[in-house]
Amino acid sequence: MADQTEKPKLGTRPPLGLKRTVETGKVKQSFSHGRSNTVVVEVKKRRILGRPGEAPPAEAPAPAPAAEAPKPAPKPAPPAPEPRRPSPADDITARKEMQARLLREAEEARMTALEEARRREEQARTSANEDERRRAEENRLAEEEAAEAKAEEARRAAEEALRALEAPAEPQAAPAPAPANEEEERGFRRPVHAPAPKRPEPARPTRGREDRRHSGKLTVTRALSGEDDSRARSLAALRRAREKEKRHHQQAGPAAKQVRDVVVPEAITVQELANRMAERGADLVKALFKMGMPVTLTQTIDQDTAELLITEFGHRVKRVSESDIDIDTSADVDAAETLHPRPPVVTIMGHVDHGKTSLLDAIRGEDVVSGEAGGITQHIGAYQVQVADGSKVTFLDTPGHEAFTEMRARGAKVTDIVVLVVAADDGLKPQTIEAINHTKAAGVPMIVAINKIDKPDARAQRVREELLQHEVIVEDMGGDVQDVEVSALKQTNLDGLLAAIQVQAELLELKANPEREAEGTVIEAKLDKGRGPVATVLVQRGTLRVGDALVAGASSGKVRAMIDDKGRQVREAGPSFPVEVLGLSAVPSAGDPFTVVDNEARAREVAAYRQGVLDRKRTTAAPVSLENMFASHQSTTMEFPLVIKADVHGSVEAINHALTRLSTDEIRVRILHSGVGAITESDVTLASASGAPIIGFNVRPNAKAREVSERNKVEFRYYDVIYHLTDWVKAAMGGQLGPEIIETVVGRAEVREVFPAGKRDKAAGLLVTEGVIRKGLNARLTREDVIVSKTTISSLRRFKDDVAEVRAGLECGVMLADTNDIKAGDMLEVFEVEERARTL
Repeated sequence: MADQTEKPKLGTRPPLGLKRTVETGKVKQSFSHGRSNTVVVEVKKRRILGRPGEAPPAEAPAPAPAAEAPKPAPKPAPPAPEPRRPSPADDITARKEMQARLLREAEEARMTALEEARRREEQARTSANEDERRRAEENRLAEEEAAEAKAEEARRAAEEALRALEAPAEPQAAPAPAPANEEEERGFRRPVHAPAPKRPEPARPTRGREDRRHSGKLTVTRALSGEDDSRARSLAALRRAREKEKRHHQQAGPAAKQVRDVVVPEAITVQELANRMAERGADLVKALFKMGMPVTLTQTIDQDTAELLITEFGHRVKRVSESDIDIDTSADVDAAETLHPRPPVVTIMGHVDHGKTSLLDAIRGEDVVSGEAGGITQHIGAYQVQVADGSKVTFLDTPGHEAFTEMRARGAKVTDIVVLVVAADDGLKPQTIEAINHTKAAGVPMIVAINKIDKPDARAQRVREELLQHEVIVEDMGGDVQDVEVSALKQTNLDGLLAAIQVQAELLELKANPEREAEGTVIEAKLDKGRGPVATVLVQRGTLRVGDALVAGASSGKVRAMIDDKGRQVREAGPSFPVEVLGLSAVPSAGDPFTVVDNEARAREVAAYRQGVLDRKRTTAAPVSLENMFASHQSTTMEFPLVIKADVHGSVEAINHALTRLSTDEIRVRILHSGVGAITESDVTLASASGAPIIGFNVRPNAKAREVSERNKVEFRYYDVIYHLTDWVKAAMGGQLGPEIIETVVGRAEVREVFPAGKRDKAAGLLVTEGVIRKGLNARLTREDVIVSKTTISSLRRFKDDVAEVRAGLECGVMLADTNDIKAGDMLEVFEVEERARTL
């Protein structure tokens, strides 16, 4: 055979190194309770080392035989077969067998370790039982020794008492120990005072316990030698022991039930109630089924049903309602020692164009009226003025137009004093009377300011007399209402008006607590493009500071900045101080109360509850009855949809109120949306869906809204005076109704005979009973007072001549345009139709 070894090549050196003689692998062991371990297994091959350059040892040649006679040369023996080299398959099989053997050994070691652990637990349990038994025995022996000691003491006390009784009978006898027989005759035994011998304590094993404690441990020597000094328990035995222990715990009975205080709102789901009671939800569902209520865990039950369940399961009920979330400040009354004087809040009220704002401008020394659209006030303004003596007065200016009733009522509710401005040349007007009624309803004192006294036709006495009709009696006429004649234009007697206000404020003794969390009322609110929601608030008690968390109506937020009536930023605002507040999450409603709370989370919680109440009020439908159900289906009232956007909330409120009053039985205003701020894209989308115009009061649309309106053909209407707005809506509603149709009956006639006229038509011979019958007029043909047809007169003849009209008492013949259903005895009514423009 050719040598299979590779011959070295010239000019190269074989690489230095050792052949790999160790085969490594990993074996994964699995234990109980989900544990596992990875073991590295190595298989070593035998390696034969020789000296460098030395050939492997070869077999020694056999010795040559002794010299003999030459023999023929034998044939060369065949070469010995080379030893068989192990194949790779044999190596793999050997490694697999070794791996399986190692796995078996690891599993046996694991089982042995488990059994040893169990045996150690048994030994520890037995040792604990023995210790407990020994302690109980020691305790019993100690109790017996204590009882014996007490008995000995009792016997000794009895003997001493007996000796004390016998001592007076033999006073001269020397004390000597009594003979034993006498003691026996008396029935007593002398106590032995020697200490009672204690029972020997059992010797505590020392070495044996140590051996027993270490006997369950698995050591390397014991694991390799296979020693086992006890028989291992089987897994079935361990399982039976656990089941027995479990049954023992179950027979011991459940633990004492814990009674809980369960908080129950007005509505709660079954699962939530089970969680609060710490009971199984299935148990609650089963109890409800027994009550006749098939429910699931996610269904909501009312408060009474929840109370029945809680009582049945042995818990205590604590009822709460959603209204507990809201803030109730009515019961929070400040102590008298915490109150300090505060400036009065004065509201200026009266009819439109009687000079309310001009009078306030004269007091403040500014010119606000010049900036009002149309020269009339359409917002509530709040200002604070410092008078000559250094004291301060807060003024609220209310609109005088009839549409701003809500603003005037709101101003009367938050004020301390009302100044009723009446023009001396105009007298009392409707809004003046309304302001008087608001003042009486609010229960606040009134001061009458008779303005425009500088005009030549001014008659202040007439104003005083007109006030008597509404039970307002001024001081000059024996009443208790102060009146001051002033002129805002000439600034006449303004000091007298301020003095009257101060006198009235001193009588009221106005006080508030500044050292508490602020509370007050939202006077006006708007959405500013650069600053977001802005609310004008009047602090009524407490002090409002920058950084306070507050809730105003259904909006909440944190005070970011405060601005006074002169545009200056302030850090805090005390009682009777009006400021603009920035930092609210939404625009509140004018007239909403505001309250400072502990944190923003509490503010959001209260605002969310109030918003939910408003949503429920808006979406809750009235109860349906047969009458209103059929009335709603048969209603033919038309609707005039509108979208309204204004600069402040008070204007939105006034516009809604004014437009709602324009509704009639034939057409009513339907306000799709009203809000504060600029006209946005969403407003245009809403209006285009129903074909409604958008009214902007002191606001304009943004660029995106204009683009969408051009595409959807939505109409914009811009106004800055409210009565211009109402006039346009009134005209538009009348135009939507169309012209009014008026019918005027001209004449009546009776059908006496019917004649054929041509192949299909018929002619009627009539006797005119009332009025005039004219050709071309509209006519109704009735039969027994039931309308048969509505048509027109196409031909009118008297005898054989065509005529234009026939009067009462004459006969004529007619042909009707659209009907031939004519019979003798029918009545023909002729009428004219007139169209008139509709007005509301």
